[in-house]
Amino acid sequence: MRTLSPAKPINIAIAAMGGQGGGVLAQWIVTLAEINGWRAQSTSVPGVAQRTGATLYYIEMIEAQSAAIPLFSLMPAPGDVDIVLAAEFMEAGRAMLRGLVTPERTVLIASTHRALALAEKQGPKPHIGSSATVVEAALFAAKRVIAFDMDTLAKQSGSVISSCLFGALAGSQVLPFGRSDFEAVIRQGGKGIDASLRAFSAAFTHAGGTVGATLPPTRGKRFPSMPIDTGSKTLELLAARILGFPLLLHPMLTAGVARLVDYQDADYATDYLDHVAQFLAFDCPEKDWVLTLAAAKYVAGAMAYDDVISVADLKTRRSRFERVRREIAADPGQIVLATEYMRPRAEEAIGLLPEKIGRWIEARPRVFRAIDKIVNRGRRVQTFKIGGFTLLYIVSSLRAVRRRTLRHARESHHLRQWRDLAIRHSGTNYDLAVEILRCRRLVKGYSDTHARGTSKFDCAMGAVPLLSARPDGALWMRRLLSAAQMDESGQELDGAIKTLRQLQLYSP
Repeated sequence: MRTLSPAKPINIAIAAMGGQGGGVLAQWIVTLAEINGWRAQSTSVPGVAQRTGATLYYIEMIEAQSAAIPLFSLMPAPGDVDIVLAAEFMEAGRAMLRGLVTPERTVLIASTHRALALAEKQGPKPHIGSSATVVEAALFAAKRVIAFDMDTLAKQSGSVISSCLFGALAGSQVLPFGRSDFEAVIRQGGKGIDASLRAFSAAFTHAGGTVGATLPPTRGKRFPSMPIDTGSKTLELLAARILGFPLLLHPMLTAGVARLVDYQDADYATDYLDHVAQFLAFDCPEKDWVLTLAAAKYVAGAMAYDDVISVADLKTRRSRFERVRREIAADPGQIVLATEYMRPRAEEAIGLLPEKIGRWIEARPRVFRAIDKIVNRGRRVQTFKIGGFTLLYIVSSLRAVRRRTLRHARESHHLRQWRDLAIRHSGTNYDLAVEILRCRRLVKGYSDTHARGTSKFDCAMGAVPLLSARPDGALWMRRLLSAAQMDESGQELDGAIKTLRQLQLYSP
């Protein structure tokens, strides 16, 4: 009679998202155990919709015993997991929150790169989790931590992150199998063997020298350098004008000019420098030119507003097609078919018209509704076909007449009002003027996104008269900006403004 085995199995939990090869990794580990005479079982609990939850794979393995039958569990239990493999750093954090990582038992192997979850990306202001917090928790919660940027290693090797996790597992030497056993499992696969072995080898070496978690270096903002010779007299004049500003402002101004020349033309960039120059009279080196620096940053963003022309331009650039190919890891010989989903509203269509014609249509609701009925519908533009690409290319060529359109007239008027409001307060409340400029970050995107952002921006600017005489006016403006970024509906901003009005009402 065969009895149940009293021996303790090795328990492994894998947290991976769609496309990261979590299922392949789990199968590799099971195969590794079985070809070495062990018994193993794997189960999985799938997450939902890519980044709202990772799939959790669970493996139990035990050395085979002829007189005993192992009884495996279907799910990991808190405090009962020997190895946790996380294909993304916040998944390592979630594993700790679930109690799967314990200091007396668990070896945590994780990639320190980030793939943002929907909760981190949604909303006017992204709320990105702190990787440093996960590092601190891991060093406390795990028996041993092996964590480094496996995503970069995988991309450099032309493979996926599951190969690096398998290599890191081998390099950790937690399992009683040699490197050759791991590599033999990979060679049994049918595709991408060489790339998988390269990624495995890189991670194996890296894991052997890793103690704790090594976070990827933080990427700071990179500003374009001032060109020495542009080959254009117009651009040379722009560069010479930038040199007339304080040295601290040169990187931001160079970035702004480069953006606006690319967006429109050199004359448009000249207008940008004219706007920024108006703030210099109210600024000084003792304040590190903070006011003018904010103007250089946010005026450029306001002038490079998103419209149908810019969207069409970006979707037809060679660089975009090249980026798409890189992101999906397409081979040089593979054909990539791209389809753009677009839903323009009547506002976008009328905004392309000359100002007088556009205002004439807006003043006639029946005509406006008729146009909206025609254009406001979902369209799938296949840019891999001549017709679809040509359509967007023609729209992008309207850049030549952009400055005569209704949309440009409206954006220019809005820009001047905002600029003048900041300048009026620069002499009396310098810090408030800086915060007025920074509030421009609320306006972004196009279509409904742009409308919501502009509405909240206008609400915040409407509160400036309440703040101008307050010594803490700049602090309150920062609070309004923070409230506006908390939700799309603007309820938090409305509440903050009501509080401000009540304080103003009852203040002595």
